[in-house]
Parts: sequence; structure tokens; C-alpha cells
Amino acid sequence: MTDHNIIIQKATIADADTLLTFGRKTFFDFFAHLNTPEDMEAYASNAFTPQRIRAELNNPGSHFYFAMLNGHITGYIKINRGTAQTDLQDSDTLEVERIYVLAEYHGKKIGHKLLDFAFKIAQEKGLQYVWLGVWEHNQKALSFYEKHGFKVFGSHPFMLGSDKQTDLLMKKEL
Repeated sequence: MTDHNIIIQKATIADADTLLTFGRKTFFDFFAHLNTPEDMEAYASNAFTPQRIRAELNNPGSHFYFAMLNGHITGYIKINRGTAQTDLQDSDTLEVERIYVLAEYHGKKIGHKLLDFAFKIAQEKGLQYVWLGVWEHNQKALSFYEKHGFKVFGSHPFMLGSDKQTDLLMKKEL
């Protein structure tokens, strides 16, 4: 399969329930086996609520996009600009806050297409770099980002329930 079969579609407030369900599923698929059920639920009870998703969708600095293949959602990305960014809040940067692909679609270039889409948006806006945070123990994601030219430039704590974890901050200069 080539990536031209993948369509990137902007999510709207009408997609809030779908985004909530899909976001929660992919988050648990990726991290539940590496964390306690209590920490996963504690995090999810705040991060994956209808109110939170609607607020994120209504934030003018945040945008969600679905990766569609044959009419099915296979992945999504959340990008932030300006004050919607979680850490830097630099007007010359774009943050990839979330990027997830369903496990059964790994290896089909969907993550590549979503990331390339973020790069294209950043370049069109004349931004200096794209950045993100990734859990220090997520080797698969770290390798993926390094292949796309990201380099570690810092770290920050990330609370998953009661578990204080470390996210590495990575950026790609444009």
C-alpha cells in the first residue's frame, strides 16, 4: 500500500464523540500493558472526557486530523500552535501533541503521512521547527521520530495517574 490511499481529514466538533472513543482506544492499546490499570484510569478520567475533547476541538490553536483509509479512521494527529502548545508556546513552532495509529495499520505508512502533514503545515506557515514529547521508554516511537529527523533537546515530567514519568522533548528544524 502506498500513502496516496490515505486521506487526511480535519476533525470538527461534530466528531467529538468519535475522537474521544478513538483517542482513548489508541492510548490504552499503546500504553496499558506498560502501566498499572489504576494509573491508566486515573489519567484517562481527566484526559478522555467529552468536556475535555470538546474544549480541545474548540481551541483555535489546536487542530485534530484523522487518517482515513477506505472510509475508516486508522489514526489521528493533534497539532498545536501558540498558547495551545503544552510547553514551549513559541509562535515560531508547531507541536505534535498526539499521533496515534491503530495497531493493525502499523507499517502501512499512516504515521509517516500524518507527520508529513504536520511538517507541511509548519512549512506553509514559515515556522522554524516541529516539536513533540515522547515517553523515554517508548523505543518504537523514539526510533520513528529519529528516522524523521527529530533530535532530543530536553525533557519534562509527565504524570500518568500517580506515576511520574519522563517525556523526552524532540524537535525537527525546518
